[in-house]
Amino acid sequence: MINKPVIKEIKDNRLEDSILNLGESIARLTEKGDLHTTAVRGLSLFRREEVTEPTTGMYEPSICLVAQGAKRVLLGDDAFVYDAHHYLITAVNLPTVVQIIEASPERPYLGLRLKFDLHEITQMMVDNNLPKPRTQQSSRGMATGEVTLPLLTAIQRLIDLLADPQDIPILAPIIQREIIYRLLVGDQGERLRQIATAGSQSNQIARAIDWLKGNFTQPLSIDDLAAQSSMSTSSFHNHFRTMTALGPLQFQKQLRLQEARRLMLAERMDAANAAFQVGYESPSQFSREYNRMFGAPPLRDITHLRQMAAA
Repeated sequence: MINKPVIKEIKDNRLEDSILNLGESIARLTEKGDLHTTAVRGLSLFRREEVTEPTTGMYEPSICLVAQGAKRVLLGDDAFVYDAHHYLITAVNLPTVVQIIEASPERPYLGLRLKFDLHEITQMMVDNNLPKPRTQQSSRGMATGEVTLPLLTAIQRLIDLLADPQDIPILAPIIQREIIYRLLVGDQGERLRQIATAGSQSNQIARAIDWLKGNFTQPLSIDDLAAQSSMSTSSFHNHFRTMTALGPLQFQKQLRLQEARRLMLAERMDAANAAFQVGYESPSQFSREYNRMFGAPPLRDITHLRQMAAA
């Protein structure tokens, strides 16, 4: 009989081999650019050969894995670092500050993101008598978890489908369901189950977040949003902050400022028009809050970003 230390060593070696294979696949598919949007729905591959400055961005419901290098994500005052042995899971739309912290030309950052639909998670919960998740965590809408061999091999099979595009429509949904299953029974499964369960407080907050994402330019009434979520104002505010690390007004502000930055950078809109476009009535207030979030006034920040892009 093989003793337990030997079995553990074999499993560890298989996991390391799987991480290496995943990295080789991502490196091969991203040779021509930093981003590869694949033919598999929701699957994107990433490559960066240098560490990056902190940048703002919206994380959608998804799982993110790294085969090489590491990334840090800031959500409010919380920091999440993930690498080849830890994945990042996001259960709701969250505004974040993101930075690649390990990358070089010799060992580039190699990662992937697979978006998922909470309706699909709910359907799996309804259709199957799932075993209980391994542990129960906090109610934050973002967390890191330990990469397991079954999860990694499922994701590798999904990437392998890119070599046979005719198989993707049939096999990709099956493999994606397996990945969702692995997450639901893993160490972050309770988080997903709570958010996907209709009527739960986490689900109500997730719906409020979706509403805010689509209506962030409109005036915000916390009382009305709490009523829509069937909660008192204080309970809604507490649960919202627990899940997002931000208050509802802070959440709305970050959405507005990120969109204004995009409008100025991508559509060359001036600061005043961008401010009004995202819901600000006062350009001076917009400039103050923009400076506070991005570390520079709008014009200087956008000029710096364009210079970096040109370089």
